[in-house]
Amino acid sequence: MANVAHLVRRQSSRDLNPQRSLDRVELKDMRGRLVRQQTGNAVNYGTTNAAFEDTSPNTLASVTEATVKDVRNAIEGKDEKKTFCPESGGEGEERESWDSKLTFLLATVGYAVGLGNVWRFPYLAQKNGGGAFLIPYFIMLLIEGMPIFYLELAIGQRLRKGAIGVWSQVSPYLAGIGISSAVVSFNVALYYNTIIAWCLFYFVQSFQSQLPWAECPNKYYSNGSYEMEPECAKSSPTQYFWYRTTLQVSEDINTPESFNYKIVFALVIAWILVYMCMIKGIASSGKVVYVTATFPYIVLIIFFFRGVTLKGMSDGLMHLFKPKWWQLTDPVVWLEAGTQIFFSLGLAFGGLIAFSSYNPVNNNCYRDAILVSLTNCFTSMFAGIVVFSIIGFKAHMAFDKCLEERNATILSAMSNGTSYALANFQTPECDLQKELDNTASGTGLAFIIFTEAINQFPGAQFWAVLFFLMLFTLGIDSQFGTLEGVVTSIVDMKLFPNLRKEILTGSICLVCCLISMGFAHSAGSYVFVLFDNFSGNFPLLIIAFFECIGVSYVYGLRRFADDIEKMTGHRPGLYWLICWKYLSPLAMISIMVATFVQIAMDGSGYDAWVSSEGTSERRNWPTWALVLIFTLILMSVLWIPVVAVCRAFGIIIIEDEEKAWFPGSELAEFHGLTHHEATPTEKLLFGFRDDGSEGICCPTGGNFEQDEEEDDD
Repeated sequence: MANVAHLVRRQSSRDLNPQRSLDRVELKDMRGRLVRQQTGNAVNYGTTNAAFEDTSPNTLASVTEATVKDVRNAIEGKDEKKTFCPESGGEGEERESWDSKLTFLLATVGYAVGLGNVWRFPYLAQKNGGGAFLIPYFIMLLIEGMPIFYLELAIGQRLRKGAIGVWSQVSPYLAGIGISSAVVSFNVALYYNTIIAWCLFYFVQSFQSQLPWAECPNKYYSNGSYEMEPECAKSSPTQYFWYRTTLQVSEDINTPESFNYKIVFALVIAWILVYMCMIKGIASSGKVVYVTATFPYIVLIIFFFRGVTLKGMSDGLMHLFKPKWWQLTDPVVWLEAGTQIFFSLGLAFGGLIAFSSYNPVNNNCYRDAILVSLTNCFTSMFAGIVVFSIIGFKAHMAFDKCLEERNATILSAMSNGTSYALANFQTPECDLQKELDNTASGTGLAFIIFTEAINQFPGAQFWAVLFFLMLFTLGIDSQFGTLEGVVTSIVDMKLFPNLRKEILTGSICLVCCLISMGFAHSAGSYVFVLFDNFSGNFPLLIIAFFECIGVSYVYGLRRFADDIEKMTGHRPGLYWLICWKYLSPLAMISIMVATFVQIAMDGSGYDAWVSSEGTSERRNWPTWALVLIFTLILMSVLWIPVVAVCRAFGIIIIEDEEKAWFPGSELAEFHGLTHHEATPTEKLLFGFRDDGSEGICCPTGGNFEQDEEEDDD
């Protein structure tokens, strides 16, 4: 049905624009007679793309020089590397493009590598079996993470649209996938920038002569006396500074006590910085990623060399990677491994599709997918080594301090106590393993555990500045990709066709800034946890599931493989096809079912700070919070069935667009490709048929020759 709709729309487009194809043929003929193709550039980016005409006086001279060089090379027997120079960028092909391949790679790495690599992976690894956790982690990477990452880069590069435009072209009935991605990206961007605001606040506080979280403050009385703050004495200086000074946290989510103007100011600054970096689209954010994508690695390397010289480093690493094989039988371990892979790569947000849509049509998206995915996993493991080498040092310091206090207490009791007192004397319990287990994930690891370890460093201010500047850069380039998915989707939908992109981006940032003030009151940290746990998890799994269904069962797996072969010169192997059609959807369904079962059995709640006890306790979500949770999930995923049902009844939410330019024949000729005949294995596993269709139970994929002819019109 979807393919019939495409044929009707494309036929109508040709009938209404008969002159377009003639103009292109004439343009190609003129370019062939007037301009000789040059082979100096390996990849066509920006103004180096052949679609960009150089009308400078030196053009003829450069062509002549190139011709002489070609003749000389032919006489001398030299063969320069062949590059792809398309005849035309297509009518109306005015889409932005990356300045260079390096810019694209840095932007993609910066988008995929985020805060979760530093503060979630190490915690999950030590919690779920240490070194044994790496087995489900890499299995999920192979069957879920890399295949979907590859799929999104390839489909964005092929169809040259944002998430909404891409899935609308795959099938008008699947246009809701793109809307859902944009909604999820918007929701995640709301709370994600709150983390950046917290990092900015800690970064500024790190310049004080003594770190404000190094010691407990004093509580003064009217008579001039004072004592250590009781709440801080019951907890720790780092916990007190986090909960009381930074968050000004309330007792629970139902009773916000005050508005936190310090975090409000930090949020405003954070959104201004994001807008300034995105004001010119990828032209500006592409420059920023040279700093934001590389600086975290510099800081991690510095912390690595600092961490491996600390006492207790080996205990920390052993605690992280020591295998606990019995935990592999726990389904929760596999669930958390799959979830970590999924979200650390930034799948289904639409940002990857938007980024790849700015690439040349002959970019090697397969190599990019492998490179960025492995870089992301390497970063997670490297960050785990850095974090737990420092946590091992912190645990040893606490253990040694406990031993000193215990010995001093015993000596004092022995010198002053009676035999009865000594018989009933209880010494403090000192346990190194217990100190190592006292780690936390997320904000607790970054703003409590790690800061406590930094307190013990000589020159602690320097290390604090480095650490929070690293967290800031890790967060802000991921924010670029998340917001780019929103902006590109709105542009492709043409909701505001006369609005310049910088004004549109500024408007989105302003709206997000105003809504994010909901995280700046004393109960805002609990609302943050709610968004963090539910605004992305289930919706992204559902979106990615329908992405695999859309490519494998609607667009056509054979057709998709043909497109990738034309773009890269290499056909995706049987492994990738099996993952896209079977393994990846099955893995996502399994994760969703396991997550629902876990919530049904264990319940869901949040950790509320109890100031009188100086600790946190688990509490259930109130009714209004449960309503908000269901709203966040439904407002994201309902677009998928709603758009399909509306389309079936003739109600068009997303207008059909003309296909983006794709030189299929030229790419095939450039790579020397011939028609791929389906192998017996492909016919058996995927239902490939001799007429070009496919499907186990019903034909999908459409007419490949017709599509190729239209692409080259």
